[in-house]
Amino acid sequence: MSLITTHVLDTAVGKPAPGIHVRLDARGVDGWSLLAEGRTDHDGRIRDLGPERLDAGVYRLTFDTGAYLEPDAFFPEVVISFRILDPGAHHHVPVLLSPFSYSTYRGS
Repeated sequence: MSLITTHVLDTAVGKPAPGIHVRLDARGVDGWSLLAEGRTDHDGRIRDLGPERLDAGVYRLTFDTGAYLEPDAFFPEVVISFRILDPGAHHHVPVLLSPFSYSTYRGS
């Protein structure tokens, strides 16, 4: 089972970012297809996003940062593409967010 989780921290205020809509898509032969979607909780987390089983392949998370950061959102969305090589592994994709920047990394 490949578990996808995420965590969004608002670095401008030093707190979690609740209520951000996130979608998970898979890349296939015909383009991208929606697999799951959710919202960050009060702690800025989505603790289980997606189907129970994800195969090896390319996926993307799209964060609706514009709705969260309005009216100051320079980046209306953050799109992170990543590759799953080990379908049995946990994949944590955190985002550090502010009105004019963001960063990400493979978390644990």
